[in-house]
Amino acid sequence: MFQVTQERPGDKPNIEKLLDKSFGTDRLQTRVAYALRSDVSPLPELCFVMRGPTFLCASIRYWPVLIDGQQPCLLLGPLAVGQAWRGGGLGKILLGHSLARAKILGHGAVLVIGDPDYYEPFGFAAALADNLTLPRPVDPGRFQGCELIPGSLAGLSGPVTPVA
Repeated sequence: MFQVTQERPGDKPNIEKLLDKSFGTDRLQTRVAYALRSDVSPLPELCFVMRGPTFLCASIRYWPVLIDGQQPCLLLGPLAVGQAWRGGGLGKILLGHSLARAKILGHGAVLVIGDPDYYEPFGFAAALADNLTLPRPVDPGRFQGCELIPGSLAGLSGPVTPVA
C-alpha cells in the first residue's frame, strides 16, 4: 500500500537518488527548469512523496517563480516515479493531490515543462504559456500553464524568473 505524505527533511537523499535515476546526474546543468530553481528552495507545503512500507517511490515539488518580475506563480517539478513503479498511476496521484493542495492554499497558477499528453488532463495547456518566456528555449508544446483560479494567467506576458 502506498501513501502520499509531506516531504520530510530526511527524505532528501532518497529524493536525490530518485531524481538522478529519472533525469540523470547532469540535470542541474542541462534542464531549463533547474535554471529557475537555482538558489531557491522548494515550497515545503507543496512537496510530497509517495511512500511504500519501507521506501520512497515518487516525489513532486513546487517552486516559487515570478512572471515579468512581479506576478507570483508556481513552477511544478520535478515529478519523478521510481522505475519499478512507473505506469501504475503514482505520479498522477501525486500530481492531483498537489494541485488540489496548491489551490486550497490560494495559488492562482502553475507552470510546467513536460509532456503535454501527461499534463493536459490536469488542466495544463501550452496556450496558457504562449506569452511567457523561459531562460532557454524548450521543445514546442512542453512549456504549459494551468490556472488554478480561472483567468489567473490571462493577459500575462514576459520572462519567468526565479524569486530572488
